[in-house]
Amino acid sequence: MTTMIRKKYDKQFKLEAIKMVTEQGLTQTEVGRRLGVDPSSIAYWIRVHKTDGIDAFPGNGRLKPEDDELRRLRHENKQLKLECEFLKKTATWFAKQQG
Repeated sequence: MTTMIRKKYDKQFKLEAIKMVTEQGLTQTEVGRRLGVDPSSIAYWIRVHKTDGIDAFPGNGRLKPEDDELRRLRHENKQLKLECEFLKKTATWFAKQQG
């Protein structure tokens, strides 16, 4: 059984490939042939760049700013729910002690 090795390309490489298509007018197939990259990868990079702009291709292990904020807000929401549950239980306990 053969194992495919997945190549990783850095942000600069992807941006240069995008420029070759958008600014130099080369086709995705031609750029792919020149760079040794599948044309569908170049098409994907172009779509991502159009969608995310300067936040495209943040790198390995890094999140886009909105994804980082979403992660932080989810964590904060979880903490607040735990605190709320604790306060409810504490209030119930004190109510039982009074009565």
